[in-house]
Amino acid sequence: MLILTRKIDQSIIIQGNITIMVLGVERDRVKLGIAAPADVSVLREELTADYAQNAPSPMRRRVAKPSLTPTHGALALKPEEKE
Repeated sequence: MLILTRKIDQSIIIQGNITIMVLGVERDRVKLGIAAPADVSVLREELTADYAQNAPSPMRRRVAKPSLTPTHGALALKPEEKE
């Protein structure tokens, strides 16, 4: 694996016709711009078939959100008030 350091607005070129440019960095996210010919497929890794089988383990543990049970019908109604 080749590891490069780039700043915003700097890019790398692959095979002379694929350009990857760093557009921005915010917190722990990097925004990349990719210019490639139409015959080159560009996918996020999680959309590929192999990803589900070879997914890397997360580096930090995520807190599970509580599961919400759906209500029957479109609205949850308040109980009727007793007089």
